[in-house]
Amino acid sequence: MHVNDLVSAPIYELEAAVSFRNELRSRGRRVAFTNGVFDLVHAGHVAYLAWARAQGDALILGLNTDASVRALKGPERPLVPFADRAAVLAGLRFVDAIVGFSERTPEVLLDALRPDVHVKSAQYRVEDLPERIVVLQHGGEIRLAPHLAGKSTTDIVAEIRRRYGG
Repeated sequence: MHVNDLVSAPIYELEAAVSFRNELRSRGRRVAFTNGVFDLVHAGHVAYLAWARAQGDALILGLNTDASVRALKGPERPLVPFADRAAVLAGLRFVDAIVGFSERTPEVLLDALRPDVHVKSAQYRVEDLPERIVVLQHGGEIRLAPHLAGKSTTDIVAEIRRRYGG
């Protein structure tokens, strides 16, 4: 049995994700969207994704491909390949669909998906988000999720290095 046989949320290409969003909208459902790397899924990610899902009737998660993670985080990342990150995230009950993207930021996805709500961490300021223009242009709103300090992949990697040298 393959791990993807057990997951609940579909992992889509962009065209299929747009069809999924259209089907949700046809049923009057409010679509929330968020994106990220989600390299080592931890309690901060889980709280963030649960909060993001609560902003709509369904949550579509944009997941950075391995190449875009390297462009964002450097050559040592991701620690976990795309297919495995997607499988873990698809198993979370508050993730309704996943779509990969290869750009550094999610404007292409947002332009195609046109979610009702785009969720980002409160670590960011709305005015600094490059994707804000696309979201607002399509009548969406941006909501900032509470950030759990000390809960990050960077913190986990630093602790592993501290404990085990490296």
